Amino acid sequence: MKRRDFIRLLGGAAAWPLVARAQQATKAARIGFLGLAPAALYAPRVEALRAGLRDLGYVEGKNVVIEFRWAEGTDQLPEQAAELVRMNVDIIFASSSILVEPARQATNTIPIVFATHADPVGVGHVASLAKPGGNITGLSDLLTELCAKQLEMLKEVLPHAQRIAALWNPPTPSHRPVLKAIEAAGEKLGVQLDLMPVQTVEDFEGTFSAMTQKRVDGFLVVASLLSYSQRTTLAELALNRRLPGMFGRQENVEAGGLMSYSADGLDLHRRSASYIDRILKGEKPAELPVQQATKFELVINNKTAKAIGLTIPESFLVRADEVIE
Repeated sequence: MKRRDFIRLLGGAAAWPLVARAQQATKAARIGFLGLAPAALYAPRVEALRAGLRDLGYVEGKNVVIEFRWAEGTDQLPEQAAELVRMNVDIIFASSSILVEPARQATNTIPIVFATHADPVGVGHVASLAKPGGNITGLSDLLTELCAKQLEMLKEVLPHAQRIAALWNPPTPSHRPVLKAIEAAGEKLGVQLDLMPVQTVEDFEGTFSAMTQKRVDGFLVVASLLSYSQRTTLAELALNRRLPGMFGRQENVEAGGLMSYSADGLDLHRRSASYIDRILKGEKPAELPVQQATKFELVINNKTAKAIGLTIPESFLVRADEVIE
């Protein structure tokens, strides 16, 4: 079985904001990068974006400068986005819907590029995939469609499951349409769904306690920046309570989660560099169609499965793109 090698970075996250800006500001394009801390956990995706830019001829400190702004919480995002606008950056890169929204509120003129937006049409960030119509465009990871498939896969691994919890993040705009898709899938599969909102990391412990009390057979985590950044915590809680979970990011499985089915986030970040390039060369985001993910991966942590006493059918294992033993 294939094993994914972790991306090793040459520089630490702490060095990212230290690009020499003053001498290059008049010559180099400036990209405002809006993110949620901790920065180090996003290093692979940042490096994927950088790699995409390098492939297109951009050299940091020479013809492009990336201004990183890392918010400690979602409440800080509006101010961080406003700061990038005040700096008059050429483009704001905001990878997902929870980052796009404060950037959208901060400006309707500076182009905004996303890489892993779950449902840009469903939340109103673009008018349509073919014709975004405003200052926002990028790539979608199709989370609304994928979550229904994730629930089907979880039920396949847990054929006798009757009750499944779905953990979602209310501040994430794209989660509302996702919930409708999950509910429809749950009804079709004949399982009872417990929709459990998780606002902050402090909510995770109580949520897992509630799942234990409700005696759920398994859980699905709707992908968000919160579940991505807290992937080790989520994996440990699930392991301690011996609960099988389906995650929306493969990094959650690499951290110890049971399994994931998702678009390739690194590929999407790398591809988003082409949007930055085209906009810098004069194309308008309103006329750049939103592209959708084309690479999807099923990743299974069989070590975790054994630790919680779950035997995954061989027929399911052979379908995986990666199995962690």
